[in-house]
Amino acid sequence: MSGQGMNLTLRVWRQAGSEDKGEFRFYQLNNVSEHMSFLEMLDVLNERLIKLGEEPVAFDHDCREGICGMCSLMINGQAHGPDNETTTCQLHMRRFRDGDTITIEPWRAKAFPIIRDLVVDRTSFDRVISAGGYVSVNAGNAPDANCLPVPKQDQEKAMDAAACIGCGACVAACKNASAMLFTSAKVSQMAVLPQGKPERARRVLNMVAQMDEEGFGSCTNTSECEAACPAGISVDNIARLNREYLKAVVFSDEGV
Repeated sequence: MSGQGMNLTLRVWRQAGSEDKGEFRFYQLNNVSEHMSFLEMLDVLNERLIKLGEEPVAFDHDCREGICGMCSLMINGQAHGPDNETTTCQLHMRRFRDGDTITIEPWRAKAFPIIRDLVVDRTSFDRVISAGGYVSVNAGNAPDANCLPVPKQDQEKAMDAAACIGCGACVAACKNASAMLFTSAKVSQMAVLPQGKPERARRVLNMVAQMDEEGFGSCTNTSECEAACPAGISVDNIARLNREYLKAVVFSDEGV
């Protein structure tokens, strides 16, 4: 639209705290510009709620440039909204129409408990990374580019996996709330590079064990995680994780 803005009905999940019962509440928002980002639209809603003496809607955000992965929202049942490989902060209101009702929810997963409204606790991801997402090699100063040759295809696989921003959309989109895409990306980004070899077996065993301990579900290969991922992480990484895990169980003392 141009000129006059859109009139929208927002169906927003409100929950005062993790132990409180939540519910959907409806808000009417008029004259919304098509040029606003989705988060800017929520800012406008909150400004109006504050003026009315009501509690603003709590939602996560940080960089607003599609980098940090904080803007974790289910929008009309889709993680980050209707656009492919796009975070919520990169979604613009031109994707909606005048008179639309937009349902806005937090991630729904046992391992992502709701803190308040649309904000969830995703520190389970941090614990999965801490369980094995590191290398013990003392890198020191940056080495000469030719000191450690790495095949181009391996570099690209590692970089593609490292593009994961840890937003949790894969978990939210999965019917089982599986974290296999996230965990496999963190395993893959180091498993294919020589620097990650010393911890290769221990890494995958520990990260998978931590993922299970956090309460994430199992993978049933529907690939909804890949479809929802704003970074376009491929489910090929899940296949690599399964291979790495099987080899670790068979050949590692820690897997016996």
